Amino acid sequence: MGQLRSIIAGLVASTLLSPLAPVERGHAAAARTMAKPGPKSKPKPPAPSARCEMPKFRIVVDVGHTPDSYGALSARNDPEFGFNFRLGTLITAKLRDQGFAATRLLVTDGKARPSLFKRVSAANDGRADLLLSIHHDSVPDKLLETWEFDGAMSYFSDRFSGHSLFVSERNSHFATSLLLARMIGRQLKEQGLHYASQYTLPVMGRYRRQLLDKDLGVYRYDGLVVLSRTRSAAVLLEAGSIINRDEEMAMNSLERQELIAGAVAAAMAEFCGRR
Repeated sequence: MGQLRSIIAGLVASTLLSPLAPVERGHAAAARTMAKPGPKSKPKPPAPSARCEMPKFRIVVDVGHTPDSYGALSARNDPEFGFNFRLGTLITAKLRDQGFAATRLLVTDGKARPSLFKRVSAANDGRADLLLSIHHDSVPDKLLETWEFDGAMSYFSDRFSGHSLFVSERNSHFATSLLLARMIGRQLKEQGLHYASQYTLPVMGRYRRQLLDKDLGVYRYDGLVVLSRTRSAAVLLEAGSIINRDEEMAMNSLERQELIAGAVAAAMAEFCGRR
């Protein structure tokens, strides 16, 4: 795993963007960092949503986590950050090919919480019109089982699979965020993919979430920093479960990555066409 992390770190070093430099921590969806409540202040009225002129529309594709705070480990001990980086890079390329020339890949380094606020600041300072944060899912630790892979004890959970989409009502463009999340969910469904339904179950404990769209797998998660503190519409995509042994293999395949990236690009084109 150390060699893989070194390779990923090298890729990141060559990809880091100075105007947009930043990632989120945790055990994938099982340990997202929560925004700390600040002092009460008079709420600001939401800014009007940006019109979408494809060449000028500033989409930020946020690569979740960092090489130092790499998120979940897959069932075969590969860090989530690598999955996020590969899929985020492909989605960025697809969006640019689609005509969204101002799309930027957002990558950062550093530890968990500081990197969260760095990338929110980078997106806000870069006047992003939309932020899409890319992640790959795991489960709460209490649901993990052990197995041996490549001579080492590893953890897995084959109980759940699928993608999920998250939005925050604390985002000033919540309605726009929800609209886009639904469009992405619909495109993924049309490609034959299913969403992760476990977030509604009591077994998820404090990671249980309100399901906003039971057909398309869109959940409400107000405490996520990258969703609640970004001044543009924002959606977080858990592309699939890498703690599930079969789905990890699928998520590692170029075919599945192309399928997801194509669905995101199609959803963005539809989204832009409505604005």
